[in-house]
Amino acid sequence: MTVFGIQLDSAWEDPSANFDKVERLLAATPPTEGTLLVLPEMFSTGFSLDLSKTLQSAAKETEAFLRTLAMRHGATVVGGAVSAGLDGRGRNEAVAFAAGGELLARYVKQRPFSGAGEDAVHEAGRETVVFPLGPFKVALLICYDLRFPELFRAAVRRGADLFVVIAAWPVKRIDHWLTLLRARAIENQAFVVGVNRCGSEPRFVYPGRSVVVNPHGAIIADAAQLESVLVAEIDHAEAQAWRAEFPALRDARWPV
Repeated sequence: MTVFGIQLDSAWEDPSANFDKVERLLAATPPTEGTLLVLPEMFSTGFSLDLSKTLQSAAKETEAFLRTLAMRHGATVVGGAVSAGLDGRGRNEAVAFAAGGELLARYVKQRPFSGAGEDAVHEAGRETVVFPLGPFKVALLICYDLRFPELFRAAVRRGADLFVVIAAWPVKRIDHWLTLLRARAIENQAFVVGVNRCGSEPRFVYPGRSVVVNPHGAIIADAAQLESVLVAEIDHAEAQAWRAEFPALRDARWPV
């Protein structure tokens, strides 16, 4: 399977400008049919906590854009959006659309980042989300979720062998980003696709460093620091062979 990671320098609270950026990047590096195309957390607005900018028309426009991308390129598309919650807050989501435009999955970030006050604006998700994509079973996670290995274990227990982590991860913790992506791949014997934004916005500076990590923890593709398209090939048989050869998951003592 081919993976495209769109490492975007998101314009602040400007969905139209960000849609144009994505279109230009894909025009320069067109995906083939069947590609998994991944965009960062809240890519259309940046990591804004102003629901008046991220929630209403912007959310609908973002999902419509993702659906259109999927149909135009014959690709599965994953990207970040914000929807309305049940208690007046929003929900920071990763949504996935099939090549025909159908909604495949909707995941709500389970660990809003309290260090930036996100938990006051976005309610926490409660559900692990895993969906089939070709031979893979894909789990969606968002940014700060990466620090909580139990979320990944819950997905593995539901069959996940490919994790897609979309993020707005700041430069001052870049070593944590790379280390934790590799750790999640190693401990779960799975591929991990981490797609981060680059550039800056009012509160944070972002390093990019979108990567694809194989089940042995090796980084097989790295987008470096600039706005770009990350391209990698991943093979489901590699994950299955390693799980069959090395007994870590078979020896795991799952909680009751």
